[in-house]
Amino acid sequence: MSRQRLGDLGRALWQKSSSAPLCAGLKIPAFACGGVASSCGAPGEHKCCKQGANSSRAPANVAANPNPHSGAAAGHRHHVVGKLRGEEALAKSGRAFSSTAPQIDHKTYLWARYNEMKRLVHDLIPPGVCNLLNPSTIYANNEVNLDEVDIYGFDYDYTLALYSNSLNEMIYNKARQFLVEHYKYPQGISKYNYIPNFAARGLHYDIQKGLLMKIDAFHYIQMGTVYRGLKPVPDEEVMQLYRGSNHVPLHQVSGFYGKGPKMKQFMDVFSLPEMTLLAAANDYFISNDIEYDPVHLYKDVSDAIAMVHIKGYMYKWIMQDLEKYILRGDETYAVLHRLASHGKKLFLITNSPFSFVDKGMKYMVGKDWRDFFDVVIVQADKPHFFNDCVKPFRRLDSNGDLQWDKIKSLDKGQIYKQDLMLRHGWRTGAIVPELEVETKVVNTEQYAQSLTWLQALTGLLERMQMYRDAESKKVLQDWLKEREELRAVTKNLFNPQFGSIFRTCHNPTYFSRRLCRFSDLYMASISCLLNYDLSYTFYPRRTPLQHEAPLWMDQLCTGCMKTPFLEEMAHIR
Repeated sequence: MSRQRLGDLGRALWQKSSSAPLCAGLKIPAFACGGVASSCGAPGEHKCCKQGANSSRAPANVAANPNPHSGAAAGHRHHVVGKLRGEEALAKSGRAFSSTAPQIDHKTYLWARYNEMKRLVHDLIPPGVCNLLNPSTIYANNEVNLDEVDIYGFDYDYTLALYSNSLNEMIYNKARQFLVEHYKYPQGISKYNYIPNFAARGLHYDIQKGLLMKIDAFHYIQMGTVYRGLKPVPDEEVMQLYRGSNHVPLHQVSGFYGKGPKMKQFMDVFSLPEMTLLAAANDYFISNDIEYDPVHLYKDVSDAIAMVHIKGYMYKWIMQDLEKYILRGDETYAVLHRLASHGKKLFLITNSPFSFVDKGMKYMVGKDWRDFFDVVIVQADKPHFFNDCVKPFRRLDSNGDLQWDKIKSLDKGQIYKQDLMLRHGWRTGAIVPELEVETKVVNTEQYAQSLTWLQALTGLLERMQMYRDAESKKVLQDWLKEREELRAVTKNLFNPQFGSIFRTCHNPTYFSRRLCRFSDLYMASISCLLNYDLSYTFYPRRTPLQHEAPLWMDQLCTGCMKTPFLEEMAHIR
């Protein structure tokens, strides 16, 4: 039933958007691109009148006729090019023109189309459409056949071990303490408590301007997501700060890990406390009218956060209360047990020290956790591990102490430290814990209704923009305002400050771009693997490019507005 109604929605939207021919009865010059003239004809040509034709080759979704009956009874359609319009063209042809059909002003026509489209969107969204996404799904950027994967490698932090949000607050508080006591920052900063839902992963920080922001895959700043301290920066000021544009030049954000000379992208989950502390410290100086250099502040906050890790505070907190900080350890055991029982080889590579990993793995998996792994590498110095470092391995004994023997091979049951050169065509999977929360948002009725109407309204704006009279322009401005309000609504459902980590309005975020570029699969947690057979093949969706028609049911959400044959395709799935 839902597919049938979805087909009805697509067909209705297509019919309503293409019910009138191009430039019929409108005072609009025809537009031609390239070497092929439009079917509106040239001055002096009146074949359409002689043949009673309706210029069927013209693209139906370019313009709509507010008075489709005008002149239609006699079979006359006068299409003109350049400056020949309406009655002027008719006079030159020597023909008379009259109509007794009622004239509809453009404003009335536009609002009629608006109301009709809104009714269609409200009435014809299929039941159950708000519960389509499963948070335990594994998503594919590339085709991956698990049957061909014999070796599985894992990180430890936020992969095998998922941590509770209370850890972020502990990191923030300790780094704030370092900032005040070690770097002698004003005591007033201590009054700024951690804000759990302020920042989002994947944001960029302009080091010289002290601005936190979200950037899309094309290096454009999403307006409304730029913060100086804890307060948003007006769009007009953002444009002034970036020389009249919201585009950030490539060289400022380039680099494999998203760090350029002026921009830092915060990619890992541990960066949430750092972003929040940067915002709080900036806010203190601005609110108290204290002059400061944002570059110095950035370096000091980064160093304070690093001290929490270097001095081992995070490791100590977790080891003292494993139950409080480590989540879903039973799922980690289930994944490792399933892979090992199917003959898969496993290895672990982590930057964390052995004593920390050992205690956490014993809590989640059991005292014999090392039996699951063929190779365990700790303090690996990632990400350099994966690119340009060639430091030799060193073996650790059962107590975690370094040994001095030369390593010629990696043996099962042993623990190793340092790096090797790894430049192989590994298939990669990313763990994105935020997927679970974002999926729940996408599955809500409010999000589905808001997004569907946002897309429909955008389609109306695209098709109706040729109405240029004063009343029509006011209508279109009202629609544009509503469109911005809808964008704000959908953004705020994820995060009031920065929205979804995957999208900036209609474009993917810079975070999404890197996720798609460097990971073949992505999922909310490794436990998602439990939902798939180990010979399962993941196929990426063929997402249509802008010039391609969305032919398949998987792609209806991106293109149903312009697809005339949804009902015929509905039987495919």
